[in-house]
Amino acid sequence: MKSDRKRVAVAGLGAIGEKVARWLDTQAEGLDLVGVSARDRQKAEAKLAGFQHPVPLLTLDALAEAADIVVECTPAAVFEDLARSVIGRGKIFVTVSVGALLPRMDLVDLARETGARIVVPTGALLGLDAVRAAAQGKVDRVSLVTRKPPGGLAGAPYLLRHGIELEGLAEPLKVFEGTARAGAEGFPANVNVAAALSLAGIGPDATTLEIWADPGVTRNTHTVIVEAESARLEMTIENVPSPENPRTGLITPLSVIASLRRFADPLQVGT
Repeated sequence: MKSDRKRVAVAGLGAIGEKVARWLDTQAEGLDLVGVSARDRQKAEAKLAGFQHPVPLLTLDALAEAADIVVECTPAAVFEDLARSVIGRGKIFVTVSVGALLPRMDLVDLARETGARIVVPTGALLGLDAVRAAAQGKVDRVSLVTRKPPGGLAGAPYLLRHGIELEGLAEPLKVFEGTARAGAEGFPANVNVAAALSLAGIGPDATTLEIWADPGVTRNTHTVIVEAESARLEMTIENVPSPENPRTGLITPLSVIASLRRFADPLQVGT
């Protein structure tokens, strides 16, 4: 009988990538971890030493060649090189940096040419299956309101460009209001959720986004509102920030794992 096992590689061993790689090492069924990549080789080797089945550290090109599925958990600076290497080879590209995909939608055309697939996990959001369903009909409005502790927004390019200081903030401050596309550009490490929502629904230029720095919250909170012909949706999720990286939530690597399981599980639930 032909084996249906998939070879999986993980690019990046940070707060998301390490958890995904460790799951693949010990708990995945039908999926084999075959390699990882990381900027800091010494740190990566120390992490890999604790794996039950150590795998090699590979360059991005070698990673794309070795695997059927590549999970992207990298800094934005290497996103495009990795994406083109994987998609150009007709492989499956699972990305958490969906905001980096918005200005590079030609990658979708490349995937059509090569037979590759681009998979965007739900990540730290919720209800993308319902949004996708509603978007098959008429949708009047899709909006996202994000509230994060000030530390979870620190260093965002938009804040730096506009001289917005968050240190010592005593009350909620709306730091951005605009389209999902502009929000993803200004806050590339903070609101990949807005990019994912826009791709599931009515697009990045029609999806609206508010971002609040709120010293009164301890969790990254996202509220989605959809007004559609078929339904009205209002959904809120409060994510526990990752201790390794407060800009992302603990649920994000779990969402990636859930996406990977769909490639092996005989039962799939959800749109």
